[in-house]
Amino acid sequence: MTPAAFPSPEFRHFDFAALSAADRYKLVTGVIVPRPIAWVGTLGADGHVNLAPYSFFGLMGSDPAVVAFAPGDRADGTPKDTALNIAPGGEFTVNLVSADLAPLMNATATDFPHGMGEAQTLGVPLAPGVKVRVPRVAASPAALECREVQTVQIGRTRVILGEVLGLTLRADALLDEQKRHVDTAVLDLIGRMGGRGTYTLTRDTFTIDRVSYAQWQAGKE
Repeated sequence: MTPAAFPSPEFRHFDFAALSAADRYKLVTGVIVPRPIAWVGTLGADGHVNLAPYSFFGLMGSDPAVVAFAPGDRADGTPKDTALNIAPGGEFTVNLVSADLAPLMNATATDFPHGMGEAQTLGVPLAPGVKVRVPRVAASPAALECREVQTVQIGRTRVILGEVLGLTLRADALLDEQKRHVDTAVLDLIGRMGGRGTYTLTRDTFTIDRVSYAQWQAGKE
């Protein structure tokens, strides 16, 4: 597609310094899509399992493997249990969410009182962690076991960076175990679209081969 073939629609610019936090949220969640969901498991001080989903989440690198997610605060400004439970160097699990787990994941987003473990309250089946003490969601097709390496606070935005220590993956999602090739479609993961309550499936995909510089040069001839 040549530059001349691109459409020329009207645009609007928004100065985030002049907007409320709620308006900034609506804008960025409307355009940064789809967002994978980190269904984060942590252990409370009394040993109960806290489980909560976050769509401000992403993979930041692979050497070492690092994930980042941003647990917000409660309406009164106090940190949510997930943030409270992950002390410096603390352990947590990130459970990826398949389409069949969406209703249960959504239920764990309920604003339960502090210290009330979602996993026990809702009867979410758990399985022991391998590298961490925190259990994983047994039905999650893929679960990352993580350790906090840094927490960055920018205003009211808290970003937790975690090194991935291990991955538990459904065996039928491995195309080639020796080559570590994953059949991502088998996981049937979902993502967040827009603001509250809107999700998307990951079943409708397409492939574009990356073009080398030599191929690009040949295409110009």
